[in-house]
Amino acid sequence: MTDNSTAINSTASNPFDREPSGTAMKPATAAAKLGIYLPATPAEFRNGAVTHAQLRELQTNPPEWLSELRLNGPHPRPEVARKLGISITALKKNGMDEPLTTEQISELLQNQPEWLRLARTVKASSSSPDPDTEGTS
Repeated sequence: MTDNSTAINSTASNPFDREPSGTAMKPATAAAKLGIYLPATPAEFRNGAVTHAQLRELQTNPPEWLSELRLNGPHPRPEVARKLGISITALKKNGMDEPLTTEQISELLQNQPEWLRLARTVKASSSSPDPDTEGTS
């Protein structure tokens, strides 16, 4: 454990330099909430903890590295699936379990392989509720 003066001084140089606690979350949790791929984040983000206040600040006023990651990737699996309009299961089932850049996703959407066309059709049909069966199980 560090004493309070060390903790205060270290947070001045790295705002994420603290242990996860009731008020701070692990970097993986923060990355998931931000929709970004943790290994592509700066070391200072990956190696510390993020408070809820810092998370809100990152969401409302993203630094350049966060804007760049959101724009170009690499993107984590849930974000890849969302951008492709398919399920995470479809990604895994078709060997697409790796993070992809925005460029790679765009290329897949422009030249859709058969598995992607099928997965998009399945996702679209499962996402739109049928008015005749809505509310029934």
